[in-house]
Amino acid sequence: MSLDKTYKLVPGTTIFDAEQSAKGYHLNQFCMSLMTAENREFYLADERAYLDAWPLREEQKQALLDRDLNAALREGGNIYFLAKWGATLGLSFQQMAGSMTGMTEQEYRKMMVSGGRSVAGNRIDHAVLEAAYADTAKPAGQATITGAVFTSHVPAIGVAMDQRKTDEPYWQPIFEGYDASRRWEKENLPDVIFLVYNDHATSFDLSLIPTFALGTGAAYNPADEGYGPRPVPGIEGDPDLAAHIAHSLITDDFDLTLVNEMTVDHGLTVPLSLMFGEVEKWPCKVIPFHVNVVQYPVPSGARCFKLGRALRKAIESYDKPLKIQVWGTGGMSHQLQGPRAGLINREWDNAFLDKLVEDPVGLSQTPHLEYVEEAGSEGIELVMWLIARGAMSDIDGSGEVEVKRRFYHVPASNTAVGHLILENNARAQTSAVKE
Repeated sequence: MSLDKTYKLVPGTTIFDAEQSAKGYHLNQFCMSLMTAENREFYLADERAYLDAWPLREEQKQALLDRDLNAALREGGNIYFLAKWGATLGLSFQQMAGSMTGMTEQEYRKMMVSGGRSVAGNRIDHAVLEAAYADTAKPAGQATITGAVFTSHVPAIGVAMDQRKTDEPYWQPIFEGYDASRRWEKENLPDVIFLVYNDHATSFDLSLIPTFALGTGAAYNPADEGYGPRPVPGIEGDPDLAAHIAHSLITDDFDLTLVNEMTVDHGLTVPLSLMFGEVEKWPCKVIPFHVNVVQYPVPSGARCFKLGRALRKAIESYDKPLKIQVWGTGGMSHQLQGPRAGLINREWDNAFLDKLVEDPVGLSQTPHLEYVEEAGSEGIELVMWLIARGAMSDIDGSGEVEVKRRFYHVPASNTAVGHLILENNARAQTSAVKE
């Protein structure tokens, strides 16, 4: 079932949604560049040369050169961004608005003084609206969630891989624990991974702390976390699917921050390395989804679980036959600060894994205090696993899940390593062996 976008039918109106944002990203960023006097001077000195320095489509450049705001809107421009461009040219908002209506500035001003444009005659034609709702054509395909991967994202694991230490006695048991997982991943390769992780004071510092941030861009480079970027491939995103997910989740009342540009740290790259090994290019697209678990208040397990359920609804309403995996990363028990630094709780960790499989609804009610007391201050990362768990089909009884892999090991640097793979809509025949 397609998402409701009947707002596009309102005559004489362009709604700036996620699709328009992706289409006009560089156009609107160009407009923002005119927020400094120096750039305005450069632009006015040679408009074409300044435009050519930006990765704009020719249609976008021509719209600006022709002073055609309607064309700029069709090309993804947003009026608040385009206002920066208009101000650079010395245009008032009324001049700009008048130009889009076919009026002179004086005619437009006179209309506004008279009370503005009437809504009469400017509503959606009923026949058009009825036709839109009556369109029952089935899409050619539908996206499905094929499984969920849960794993720690320890930065030292990435370092061990990058420095060729995986065969050393300290690290060997950890990487052997992922051998079977890599085989499974290769045999069940998705088109897209929706990867839930937390940024570790890399792309988001204390000037901006989003609770949930969805990566809607086309690409993301590995971050420099103080030691230089990891020598791993950049991430290819899926802007179309991400825009669809954003529309669905926000409509379902989940407040998201949409991010077109950011770098991604070990929280995202280490899980990919664990599951795919050393590769020249990641074998599928990745949509990053950041959750704040650094500064309190952080979202509850219940909120994350509900988000996972809404995520499944979003993905299954996408009308392309894509295979999607949802990954939950972070944890397990660990504390990186204070006199309790080094805390590990094997019993609690394994009980968490048991409940994640058998009683995810009950697990989602675990209070923050228990995470901090039993799993350490950084063990709160485990709430992110509940997003992936909530996206599985057994939650609403429409399918079953099968445990394909379970692994636990202590230690990896300062933490315990936990790992689980659940395959969606499979009928369990054998039980996974705990290690």
